Amino acid sequence: QLQFVETGGGLVQPGGSLRLSCAASGFTLNSYAIGWFRQAPGKRREGVSCISINGGSTNFGDSVKGRFTISRDNAKNTVYLQMSELNVEDTARYYCAATWMYCSGDDILYSYWGQGTQVTVSS
Repeated sequence: QLQFVETGGGLVQPGGSLRLSCAASGFTLNSYAIGWFRQAPGKRREGVSCISINGGSTNFGDSVKGRFTISRDNAKNTVYLQMSELNVEDTARYYCAATWMYCSGDDILYSYWGQGTQVTVSS
């Protein structure tokens, strides 16, 4: 069955870095556009980044541009999110999701979701 497993989250100090992994099973990841979303308590889920079927990447919002980089390794059926210069506002649960369509920050376009991995930025 279609399944995502997100790993790489944890506790990190401000200014630190983390790399999140989204490993897919039960389907071929390169047939989908894959997005990363995050949700903090009391806030709406927001799009972070997305990589298209053709390999193009998009970061949603100025707050992550220049700090977050999305990539995919089709051989490993895995998508990554490299996060740098983390700050407390990046604290959230991070999810990967798949869509048959194009990259979008609107989560309604995504049909398949992982259970998420927690990222906490604190000193």
